[in-house]
Amino acid sequence: MEQRRLRVGIAGLGRAFSLMLPTFLGDHRVELVAACDPREAARQQFAIDFCASTYADIQGLASDERVEAIYIASPHQFHAEHAEIAAAHGKHVLVEKPMALTLEECERMINACKAAGVSLIVGHCHSFDTPYLSTKNLIQSGQFGAVKMIQAINFTDYLYRPRRPEELSTAEGGGAVFSQAAHQVDIVRMLAGAPAIRLRAEVGRWDSARPTEGAYSALLWFANGAFASLSYNGYGHFDSDEWTDWTGEMGDQKDPSSYGGARRRLNTLKSAADEAHLKASGTYGGDTYKPLPRNSVGAAHKHQHFGPVVVSCENADLRPLPDAIYVYGNEAKERRPLALPAVPRAEVIDELYAAAVLGQAPLHDGRWAKDTLKICLAILESSEKRSDIAL
Repeated sequence: MEQRRLRVGIAGLGRAFSLMLPTFLGDHRVELVAACDPREAARQQFAIDFCASTYADIQGLASDERVEAIYIASPHQFHAEHAEIAAAHGKHVLVEKPMALTLEECERMINACKAAGVSLIVGHCHSFDTPYLSTKNLIQSGQFGAVKMIQAINFTDYLYRPRRPEELSTAEGGGAVFSQAAHQVDIVRMLAGAPAIRLRAEVGRWDSARPTEGAYSALLWFANGAFASLSYNGYGHFDSDEWTDWTGEMGDQKDPSSYGGARRRLNTLKSAADEAHLKASGTYGGDTYKPLPRNSVGAAHKHQHFGPVVVSCENADLRPLPDAIYVYGNEAKERRPLALPAVPRAEVIDELYAAAVLGQAPLHDGRWAKDTLKICLAILESSEKRSDIAL
């Protein structure tokens, strides 16, 4: 029996939507039926690509009777308002990370969806990725004993990719902690399998021309006695994809000779307005946007990932990679291959479809995502106060 398709509307046709588009094109469980965006060019592109309705604002989209669920991919500062509007119109909500900018906003979103009887899922975070989900299953099998320590590290050129001005302001939701830490925090929380209870962190702001944090390190303790070390550096020098055989974050094969490309491109721009235009031009409907072929599922070579991770259990170290999980046991090392993805990020649709159509409780619900934001905020607080933060 063929599965019915979930009718999805898109709130925000920018960078996040561009990254999710191959998933929407390739996964036949969903159908894109409407979208909203303040940019007329993006709306026109969407109408052409999907023969679908478009709106200038979230109110119009949420009022569309065909829409069953709304993917909120608008800038961070609008997540709470847009989720509340979607819920008020009876739409299930899939919202990009971070869930919101304050815990109060998270609570509003949770309450709005609960009152409306709709599902709330937060993602894409990399804890949706199959290598980490499979590692979680190995841990839960009990064959390797309890988790004791987790190391998560990622070095990228994040800070030098084209940004809008607010993306370089922590107060407005910019910076590596709001935009990147949610990935690592989600991953280590899921693998630890227990609530986080304490944190100590430091952030790095090392470029006055990019006045937000581009790096952080945090030590996180869990209620079951495990602890995790998280480090991220987005200053565009060392690239930790060198440790994944040059498989990039999106599962594609990277060219090592492109080293320094983000900085070089940024140096050609004369103003913040030029930079914002460059970012907008490459996103959906922009001047340099190249539409995907309609028959393309956008399949990645390997699974997506968020940098090297090692989980130390009592009887083995587990190392998830884009195409396998390595198990370093007491007496032998084993490579456990993973089936390669037919559709990138299909795991997000797994969870959305199960919640919205089958009525199953999601893992990445509002409470889960609020706790992740709580830890991200604690990273900033711990660095500012130079002290431990109780969670």
